[in-house]
Amino acid sequence: MQTNKEMTGQQAYQKLSALCARSEHCQQEMLDKMRQWGVSEEEQAQVMARLIKEKYVDDSRFARAFVYDKIRYNKWGRRKVEQALWMKHIDESIGQQVLDEVDDEEYLQILRPMLRQKQRSIKGGSEYERSMKLIKFAIGRGFTMNLIRQCMEVNDENEFPD
Repeated sequence: MQTNKEMTGQQAYQKLSALCARSEHCQQEMLDKMRQWGVSEEEQAQVMARLIKEKYVDDSRFARAFVYDKIRYNKWGRRKVEQALWMKHIDESIGQQVLDEVDDEEYLQILRPMLRQKQRSIKGGSEYERSMKLIKFAIGRGFTMNLIRQCMEVNDENEFPD
């Protein structure tokens, strides 16, 4: 890799197209890499236009894969995923559309077992204190109060409904 020399647009295109062929990336990630490599603003615009035209970079496709991975594998809730998309500069309309495709039931299938597991390790002086700790945990994972409430409506004192 070059150290002090700036990278040309063609070199950046070759590296980025190879990177995008292996996994999904968003426009912001590509721009960040080109800035890091010292590619001029004009060449950055040309490279981005070419990457988009040749379908190496597609923010809506990226958002779909990103949301799917973060919900299923990282067990994140909607709020945390929204924030991560915002930090990646994904257009709000794209992010909202993808997140709206995820059914509340899918979030519940992740949240219920997570709360069940967490409940076993939570210590507290009262039932109220333990409940507040569980709620705080779930909010930290990005779940909405609406979904948390649905999971916390307990039939049996120590078990969450399935």
